[in-house]
Amino acid sequence: MKKYIGELLGTFILVFCGTGAMVIDQQTGGAVSHAGVAITWGLIVMSLISALGNVSGCHINPAVSIAFTLAGRFKARLLPGYIVSQLAGALLASITLKLLFPSSPLLGATMPAGTELQSFVMELILTFILMLVIMHVAHGNKEQGMFAAIAIGSVVGLEAMFAGPICGASMNPIRSLAPAIVSGHLEHIWIYLVAPVLGAALAIPVWKYLSTGTDSNI
Repeated sequence: MKKYIGELLGTFILVFCGTGAMVIDQQTGGAVSHAGVAITWGLIVMSLISALGNVSGCHINPAVSIAFTLAGRFKARLLPGYIVSQLAGALLASITLKLLFPSSPLLGATMPAGTELQSFVMELILTFILMLVIMHVAHGNKEQGMFAAIAIGSVVGLEAMFAGPICGASMNPIRSLAPAIVSGHLEHIWIYLVAPVLGAALAIPVWKYLSTGTDSNI
């Protein structure tokens, strides 16, 4: 139960801060800025991994939980509970933002700037890169865990910085689903449900191949 609560709290904080930065940027006419939004995403991921990593692993992302399961690094019996906890936390965050900013039309929902195919491919590649980094750094002792927080948060911030204006740089089905449900904008949600899960899953065989016969094969 502590693991589930950890995932619920972590995902709530992730979505509240990340999409909250997007909402406040829109509400204030760009006071946060695109760079500020990207940095917010990176910093909150970094902080949450440092704070909650030893509680639940701080997946805060169903695509990550599914990929860890495929890699044999996460018990399959815990997967449904993790996904439900992540969804609950994200929905609570989006509902809170809706109450605070009722005039916000999207609540930070991800929308493709171009074609759906363009955003689908972008999201797949972005999540592949993120998961590959996660698999190579997210294990080991406490010192390794601190390094993992920096590495993973940096990847999230970097990808949000350059890809956010095109596809939203979600890399997380729940992060996109919750604001889409609460704001009522579900028209492109399939992109952000399918592409991150597929991208994360594709990273696992690549990680296994690269890790075979190396020091990282633990």
